[in-house]
Parts: sequence; C-alpha cells; structure tokens
Amino acid sequence: MSGLLQSISHIISYISIGIICYGAALGLLKFVHNELNRFQNSFSLAKTVQIKIEVGYYLLLGLEFLIASDIIDTILNPSFNDLGILAGTVFIRTSLSFFLNKEIESVAENKAPKESK
Repeated sequence: MSGLLQSISHIISYISIGIICYGAALGLLKFVHNELNRFQNSFSLAKTVQIKIEVGYYLLLGLEFLIASDIIDTILNPSFNDLGILAGTVFIRTSLSFFLNKEIESVAENKAPKESK
C-alpha cells in the first residue's frame, strides 16, 4: 500500500510540473505574440497584464497539486525536513495567491494600465 501511495505521489508531482510548464509555455507564446504586435502598432499593455494573471493561475494550480503530493509524502515518511518543505510550499502558494488576487482586484476595478500603442 505504501508503494502505491508513493507512486501516486510521484504521478501528482509530475502532473504539477506539467501544469506549471504548460502555463509558462502558453504565457510565453502569448507574450511573444503580443510583443510582436508592437511592429503593427497593436500592442496592448492590458494583454500583458492578462497574460501575467493567466500564468499565475497555472502556477497556483501546479502548486496545489505539488502540495497534495507533499502531503502524501509527509504522511508516508513524517520527518521535520518533509514538514519544512510542506510549510515552505504552502507559504509560497499562499503568498502568490494573495498577490495574484490583489492584481485581479486591481484589474477588476479598472486600475490596470491603459492601452498603449
């Protein structure tokens, strides 16, 4: 049973890496496309802010999966080192979530930077 849970934990970790990499790649493609639009005078700073928010969501989702994996690992092999890693991951995720939510609120209140050409 322990081996099965360990395998599940590893699978969840790989899924989290995949989500983070996918979100980063998608964000990079959108960013490059938006930057290339500068040559056609259709660049949008608001799109850059939106891309930042989208990448943040993927990062948060990936961290959620990573936390699940760490919780399974900590249950299987409880140690102070594992608890420290779990606490650090939760702290990072909470901090990112806080600042991402602040950014979203700012965009929602039309405080985002104006369109730039």
